[in-house]
Amino acid sequence: MSGESTAKPIEIPRELVLEIFRHARDAFPAECCGWLTGPADGDQVTGIRPTVNAQVAGDHPSGQGRSADEAYVIAGEDLLAFNRAFDDPTPPRIIYHSHPNGRAYFSNMDQEVARSPWGDGPAYPVQQLVVGLDSDRVDSAALFAWSDEDGKFVEIARLPGADDI
Repeated sequence: MSGESTAKPIEIPRELVLEIFRHARDAFPAECCGWLTGPADGDQVTGIRPTVNAQVAGDHPSGQGRSADEAYVIAGEDLLAFNRAFDDPTPPRIIYHSHPNGRAYFSNMDQEVARSPWGDGPAYPVQQLVVGLDSDRVDSAALFAWSDEDGKFVEIARLPGADDI
């Protein structure tokens, strides 16, 4: 069935969802980014690692010509920590970022950046969470997983937003 993934959504406790929403609000109008950690064989995340959006500097090759309200980049020490964390008992399970245009979707650029440089699958063995917010509210968040059948990330879950963040 095209457009779907067989991946089971990793459960994100509401308190971690709200922490991501607060990170997105604090970064607004720029995109925020970070990752969620949890047991490698578990079905739930248990920790959060907010990062700095390196696109603020505006000179990353994947975001050339785009500002921090249109792109996010995990770079430098944050990227090293992310890669090293895959050897931990609670590795990265979900990368998250926000869209300050109010919509939670996985854009064409998101698809491109999340893919292996060889184009044969995801760059990392993680799901992807996108938060849609605007100046008034956090609308929603959508969770995406890689679909071998479609050769891209597809939506596997949608989480309610928050009017008070």
